[in-house]
Amino acid sequence: MAYAIHATKPGGTDVLETVEFKPEAPASNEVQIEHHAIGVNFIDVYIRTGAYPWPVEQNLILGCEAAGVVQAVGSGVSGFREGDRVAYTLPNGAYSTHRNINISHVVHLPDNIDYQTAAGCMLKGLTCYYLLHNSFKVEAGHKVLFHAAAGGVGLIAGQWLSAIGATAIGTAGSDEKCALALSNGYADVINYQTDDFVAGVKAFTEGGMVNVVYDSVGKGTWPGSRDCLKRHGTLVCFGQSSGPVEDFKISDLAVGSLYLTRPTLFHFVADRDWLEKAAAEMFDMIGSGKLNIAINQTFDLKQAAQAHEALESRATTGSTVLIP
Repeated sequence: MAYAIHATKPGGTDVLETVEFKPEAPASNEVQIEHHAIGVNFIDVYIRTGAYPWPVEQNLILGCEAAGVVQAVGSGVSGFREGDRVAYTLPNGAYSTHRNINISHVVHLPDNIDYQTAAGCMLKGLTCYYLLHNSFKVEAGHKVLFHAAAGGVGLIAGQWLSAIGATAIGTAGSDEKCALALSNGYADVINYQTDDFVAGVKAFTEGGMVNVVYDSVGKGTWPGSRDCLKRHGTLVCFGQSSGPVEDFKISDLAVGSLYLTRPTLFHFVADRDWLEKAAAEMFDMIGSGKLNIAINQTFDLKQAAQAHEALESRATTGSTVLIP
């Protein structure tokens, strides 16, 4: 029997429940996917806890990235057929053995990319793509600070930045995580639990600071992130794992005529041309060996609560994947 993990209301991991269901036939322009692997991300935690706006649906199915095989196609579908290997990211609904989803979200999965890798990189890898290409276009020679360097996005970003020719500085919460990030493209990684990362960036850059800071941590890293920027630098905030920044004023940017942006993947993947281009380039990077997607934790789909607890406690590195 097919089953899904429902969040009955905003709250702790105790709101997650396993519910069996019978898959319905896909509607027009939809395909039905049997999931082989499902990614776990902080956005799932944000939504579950209510930190991000709770959607109107009750018994919400969380999860924003997955990979599997097309089992059925609805009317009007072109470009996809039964048996196709596919992957997608966004919207919610991935914590399920089967899912009907509009083809606008789905891309073909190359034969040389396995399901776990795809489930571990669709949201995180495409996030890296828009961060490094669209939010601030990183070029060879740029100096970059990337927080949470040992996380799923951070490990991909370090490799991608190295491939571009940028100098990547990371932060992480333990010596073990720092060592992991250093093996994934970072030139230097600062343990923010024991060291002042602003001082570390200043020392590494010999006072020159960085062109851009990528910050998914939020409350715990502001205003240090701002202080790591050189004049006319850019702060890209794309998450808030430590909580939202509450004491920001526009005048805070005047210290260096700084730029601030708060992008979200939703607005990029809504553009089908962007989605296809970004996914193709990401798969090419993986296929060529320039990007290694580290699946460092796997859980059974019914253990989604334990996966969330591990993520929230900073006990994970790289990507976490659920297996139906």
